[in-house]
Amino acid sequence: MAKGGGGLIWATAEDLARNRPVVLSLYRQILRALNSPELPLGHAARLAKKAECRAIFIFGAEERSLHNIRDLLDAARHTLGILNRGRLP
Repeated sequence: MAKGGGGLIWATAEDLARNRPVVLSLYRQILRALNSPELPLGHAARLAKKAECRAIFIFGAEERSLHNIRDLLDAARHTLGILNRGRLP
């Protein structure tokens, strides 16, 4: 573990376990939102967006920095909000 500025900057196994349900929930919610008929997407574009989402979450699963994990969760929540309003991020 590396320390910087008085706090741990790398995620511990406990941190990762605590974030796992949140990450999985956001991932599922985003995929469901991408299926919404309100989004102006054709079938191919919808599949491409889902693949993009999957790639981002797979990349994020390897992240070990607490700051980056928080940023990814914030970005996922923001994206979900945009999708729920029927717009594309």
